[in-house]
Amino acid sequence: MHIPRTYALILAGGEGSRLEGLTDAKPKPVLPVGGTFRLIDISLSNLAQSHLSDIGIVEQYLPHSLNTYLSAGRPWDLDRNHGGLEVLAPFEGGPGEGFAKGNADSIYRQREVIRAFDPEYVLVLSADHLYTMNFLDVLSTHIEKEADLTIVTTLVDEDPSRYGVVQVDDAGTVTRFDYKPDDPEGRLVATEVFVYTASQLLAALEELTADGGELEDYGDQLIPWFVEHRKVVEHRHDDYWLDLGTLQSYWTANLQILDGNGVVLDDPRWRIYSALPQLPPARVMGGAEVHDSLLSSGSVVEGEVRHSVIGSAAIIEAGATVVDSVVLDGARIGPGVSLVNCIVDEGAQVTGGSQRGTGDTVTLIGDDGLIDTRQPLDPEAALPRGFPR
Repeated sequence: MHIPRTYALILAGGEGSRLEGLTDAKPKPVLPVGGTFRLIDISLSNLAQSHLSDIGIVEQYLPHSLNTYLSAGRPWDLDRNHGGLEVLAPFEGGPGEGFAKGNADSIYRQREVIRAFDPEYVLVLSADHLYTMNFLDVLSTHIEKEADLTIVTTLVDEDPSRYGVVQVDDAGTVTRFDYKPDDPEGRLVATEVFVYTASQLLAALEELTADGGELEDYGDQLIPWFVEHRKVVEHRHDDYWLDLGTLQSYWTANLQILDGNGVVLDDPRWRIYSALPQLPPARVMGGAEVHDSLLSSGSVVEGEVRHSVIGSAAIIEAGATVVDSVVLDGARIGPGVSLVNCIVDEGAQVTGGSQRGTGDTVTLIGDDGLIDTRQPLDPEAALPRGFPR
């Protein structure tokens, strides 16, 4: 198809507070997934594979590590003389007072950037989700149905009340949008991938902020305004999609990648690119036991690893046991330590022979090597294949 003039806006400024200590010192988009990727790789690779190269990434919370990782867009072939990746740094003054109060406010603060680019369409997506998607298919739906806003939707098995819940008619027109409702009707939710007709988006932002009005999250004012006043349609996404907003969903996503029933990160027809440094291959030492696991580059295993994801340059020492766990980059698991259903933060030194974690909780071990928090496993949420073990 002819690719219309489209500006992609990645919202990557959120704090990710539901991930507890995992995001105390880094923003969610740089969290490792599947051992050798970062969460921001998903958004950027989907855009690159969709041949959309005019991209702005909105930052706010702890942007330094994200800036360093982005490498001016080079790993995704987005470091260009014309177009390419543009980092939209947080700022005060200009379009709004103080820092952005939500994702709709973030879009509003970039309205002059959008206007200057003069696109036909604006593709807005979050950096918080795990999926693969050809955004040209979404644009096709938007154009064919002559929509003002297209919401990419998906059906979830978990409690939909933490999402925007969507109602549609037989023609795919969105008739109702309930943002994080206490009593949701149905399981169809917004994936936080949206296509706006640019002129309609800019007009809506101006109207909603007239006379001193303020924007917060997209579900508070922006999407309801479009549903009430403009034509809004859905584009159904029937493949894998997961919001990595909680410790359980983060743990689940990594183990589903391992099990082969999650997002596919090694499809040669739709490659996911990464800016991670080149490291030597993983090493499995004599006496080690490894079963059904992913071992990332630079990792060393001397102990026992079962059904786990081991990050880059992580070390599992002799006498250590790691089961159903996600060990992030540079962590070291010492002799006598037994991990069950754990997430170990980057660089943690876990020592002192004892068991961490239980079969009915997800346990986060912080970068200080100590237990940060435990979250009970939600039986209604998606779990890795084979659970409980």
